[in-house]
Amino acid sequence: MVLLRNLLNDIDRVPDNQIYGRVTAVQGMLVEIGGVQNNLSVGDRCQIVARANRLVTCEVVGFREGRALLMPFSPLDGVGLGCRVEVANAEPVLYPDPSWLGRVINAMGEPIDGKGPLPGGEKPYPIHNRPPPAHSRQRVAGKIDLGIRAINTFLTCCRGQRMGIFAGSGVGKSSVLSMMAKHTKAQVSVIGLVGERGREAREFIEDDLGEDGLKRSVVVVATSDESPLMRRQAAYVTMAVAEYYRDAGNDVLCLMDSVTRFAMAQREISLSAGEPPASKGYTPSVFAELPKLLERAGPGGPGQGNITGLFTVLVEGDDTNEPISDAVRAILDGHIVLDRAIAERGRYPAINILRSVSRTMPGCNSDEENAIVSKARRYLAVYEDMAELIRLGAYRRGTDAAVDEAIKYYPAIEAFLSQGKKEAADLAGGYQQLAEILAQ
Repeated sequence: MVLLRNLLNDIDRVPDNQIYGRVTAVQGMLVEIGGVQNNLSVGDRCQIVARANRLVTCEVVGFREGRALLMPFSPLDGVGLGCRVEVANAEPVLYPDPSWLGRVINAMGEPIDGKGPLPGGEKPYPIHNRPPPAHSRQRVAGKIDLGIRAINTFLTCCRGQRMGIFAGSGVGKSSVLSMMAKHTKAQVSVIGLVGERGREAREFIEDDLGEDGLKRSVVVVATSDESPLMRRQAAYVTMAVAEYYRDAGNDVLCLMDSVTRFAMAQREISLSAGEPPASKGYTPSVFAELPKLLERAGPGGPGQGNITGLFTVLVEGDDTNEPISDAVRAILDGHIVLDRAIAERGRYPAINILRSVSRTMPGCNSDEENAIVSKARRYLAVYEDMAELIRLGAYRRGTDAAVDEAIKYYPAIEAFLSQGKKEAADLAGGYQQLAEILAQ
């Protein structure tokens, strides 16, 4: 039945006629074709018939001197001058289905977990979809339990909020995402691994996410060795699947690792098409694509659910002010900063509470909860201001009452912020535990 339904969907999309052209040049990752440029626009799909009738799916990325410029989703082996190029008439879409939960797919929406074919739904979801109109969206409201004590308490997220996780390499971004996916109370998780190491993809799914986490998740994987189009499309497919479950009325947690690799893939595509670089090699189209992707997360319209988005950002050289970090931080509703110095001290997750912020947090908490968090933050800030003197032994107790209080509570707050990967935490328990610490 699954195969039959998928076949019927494919038959409905078969065009009445076929338009085709020919390859006129190949340079690096770029293919020029002629004869069909008047029938194409940027974003359209084509298929090159390579040697031994191998089909190479491509996307139109631009035009030059009367020729269409294509980039492939797969290697160009066997493609030469004069190869036939068939134009696809249909817009690239997915047909998600509720049975996709527990499955792992690639950037083309194809199963890669060895569990058989994916059932196709009835309604098409465009891969390059538009965000919902701003005036028709619901308000962000109601807390979401992400299962991490430090985030639940100090950086409380609301349903439909979008947060960035900023960190350098090896500081624990993937571990934080895995803890959220495993311990969250969201109904559905959609996880996009964009440009992920091939070795780590299976480890994340089997060890970090686990069987229980996978049951309520859809995982989209595009490894770092795949083409830039595949890596970029993995991010779009992740959002399209999340939109399907949102439209079904679910609270969706969308986790993406990472937005930086999406931006790097877009940079490769733009530079190959001849677009000039703007900032640190990133082209203007990179900064135009980021809001189109990130704005698709958030609350839905009336009668729909919402997409709570957590997006990791790999900062170059631990510089959180580099171009992609700046652009993403301006779009999202808050940021979580992972600090290498904290990780080196052995405290995980290595969240720097003082440099992180949730823009919706004060409004979603009670006055009592806000007072508890503000008091703990004040102790952390006072201690960090005097940390150098305290470690050197240059500060004498009794000199400043505020510093004395901070020294008293700092070890307990640090222990509170620490959490093992397999340890779950709930929202109410975090506030209660922090209140008990500050009441001592």
